[in-house]
Amino acid sequence: MIILRWLLNTIVLLLVARLTPGVSFTSLWSALIASLVLGLLNALIRPLIILLTLPINILTLGLFTLVINALMFWLASSIVRGFEIVNFSAAFVAALIYTVIVMLINLIDRRQS
Repeated sequence: MIILRWLLNTIVLLLVARLTPGVSFTSLWSALIASLVLGLLNALIRPLIILLTLPINILTLGLFTLVINALMFWLASSIVRGFEIVNFSAAFVAALIYTVIVMLINLIDRRQS
């Protein structure tokens, strides 16, 4: 199940790269690694950043989480060779699209369980 979820997230990342100008992969291998790194960043670093930015997140009614998601994308692109994001706005749009698609997949998955 974990490998299936990883492959599905990789497909979503490739779709996001196709839909978002400024986001690109040089190979399928870099997309697989980027998906893995993004999952690790979201599991390990994102909760700490959300906790540290809780006051601003409360003031913005949770919208600052979108900025945090974009920063996670940008950080993943700086770690993974072959995963390119040209600027923060491209990271923001890519993170927004990625989040919406993954939320829809999770919603479908929950309904089937």
